[in-house]
Amino acid sequence: MTPHKTFKAALGGAALLAGALLALALPAAAQTLRVAMTASDLPTTGGIPDQGGEGLRFAGFPVYDGLINWDFSKPDRIAGLTPGLATSWAIDPENPKRWYFKLRKGVKFHDGTDFNADAVIFNFQRIFDDKAPHYDGAQAAIVRVSMPMLESFEKVDEDTIALNTKFPISLFPYLVTRVLMVSPTAYAKIGNWQKFMLTPAGTGPFRITKVTSRVSIEMVRNTDYWDKTRVPKLEKMVLFPMPEANTRLAALRSGQVDWIEVPPPDSIPSLKGAGFQISLWPYPHIWPWFLSQADGSPFKDKRVRYAINYAVDRDGLIKLLNGTAKPASGFYDPENVLYGKPEVKFTYDPAKAKALLKEAGYGPDKPVKAKIMISTSGSGQMMPIPMNELVQQNLKDVGIEVEFETVDWGTMLVAARNPPTAAMSKGTVGMNFSSGFSDPVTLFRFFHTASFPPGGNNWAQFAAPAVDEGLNKAYATFDETERNAILAKVHETVVNDAAWLFIVHDLNPRAMSPKVKGFQPAQSWFQDFTQVTVVK
Repeated sequence: MTPHKTFKAALGGAALLAGALLALALPAAAQTLRVAMTASDLPTTGGIPDQGGEGLRFAGFPVYDGLINWDFSKPDRIAGLTPGLATSWAIDPENPKRWYFKLRKGVKFHDGTDFNADAVIFNFQRIFDDKAPHYDGAQAAIVRVSMPMLESFEKVDEDTIALNTKFPISLFPYLVTRVLMVSPTAYAKIGNWQKFMLTPAGTGPFRITKVTSRVSIEMVRNTDYWDKTRVPKLEKMVLFPMPEANTRLAALRSGQVDWIEVPPPDSIPSLKGAGFQISLWPYPHIWPWFLSQADGSPFKDKRVRYAINYAVDRDGLIKLLNGTAKPASGFYDPENVLYGKPEVKFTYDPAKAKALLKEAGYGPDKPVKAKIMISTSGSGQMMPIPMNELVQQNLKDVGIEVEFETVDWGTMLVAARNPPTAAMSKGTVGMNFSSGFSDPVTLFRFFHTASFPPGGNNWAQFAAPAVDEGLNKAYATFDETERNAILAKVHETVVNDAAWLFIVHDLNPRAMSPKVKGFQPAQSWFQDFTQVTVVK
């Protein structure tokens, strides 16, 4: 099946689903926010949502807390960390592989039970202890790929938990945000994670009250939330999966939802003219192609990786996106402190791309042939079909023939957690995978050889001794300024080696009804909904 036919088939299914969603959508009510996500299905609600960063944004952090939470209070800077269910954390001065977390007292789960040290152990067991009776392989797969360095965990006393890593890692607190806490008592009453997801209990500012499979998630304000500054102003929030952009747009225009993720770029001027709000805000996130460097892939040759990076017209792509993105010349944006000073700056230069391909042994009679996995929609994927079709044409112009393997976002997430040679990758040598919020830890997850799947997200199997050495040194460095300088050097190598096809950084586009008030976008893949209101 051709990519175009595959896309049409996907849209057909999406349209049927979206029709059902809109038919069941709740009527507007005071202080109810109705959100249309790009996801093709609802995120899971058991504490570790699937559907990538979008799942965490809507069904993760609003409902659950970690020991450490993201700080959304400083929109003028990249989101950092703030105490969550731990009031403080510190490294053991005698052992740089041991971290202590002092737990917050007086916190209740949504079912009224106490948060305590035993609850923390329960939650780490469900992810990291496959012998535990409540272990959940599906949730574990999502977290463990980001935390392969966790060695063990233990209760020190009623107020303290210790986490032990396999090696010193100064940025470990960033990873702790990924373990969200659910009520052990609520799970024990059911004893099944699938059933738990229908009536889940966390400690977050919102409490899930109803899950209608493939249709909606409804949540209400947690009036007893421990952080009184973040008790939601909304009474209710309702989530709908709507993978097709024009369906989301129609739902917003008709008043059936109040908020949509990723509006169609060509609709933005008319939406603004009609009084709708458009939110654009920078944050560390990239829309790239992973380029497999496993045996048999044409991208194992650095000259081909350089060529593909010179072949893409990023400015043309940004025009297609109506300014909702900016060009990417590396994993990080040049304004990021971790960008460094790479020797190479990839611009649109088809002549240079052709010359590099010729040097690598390719030409008109021997084009590079590559099968690339792309998705129909998904978390951070923006407008993947038209965007990838433009890139495909750019590559054809220089002698790179691309065939697409079009899948849904969930299928791609599974493939990305396995090696490129695994059956899940369907014979592809590249993957258009938006990489999620690019905190400093992500360099390790995507570019260190210790992060080859299933131990991490280095699907491309990129390998550079300077990167491994630099990351090892950075993670053992606890001075932030010194560590940032080391990570910037690592990023320079990632760019100079053309580890991926760097395409664009998106600007987190979303459109909202004029009735939505109080939203302040954070420089993060995740957002704070507690200050949002919806006027009548």
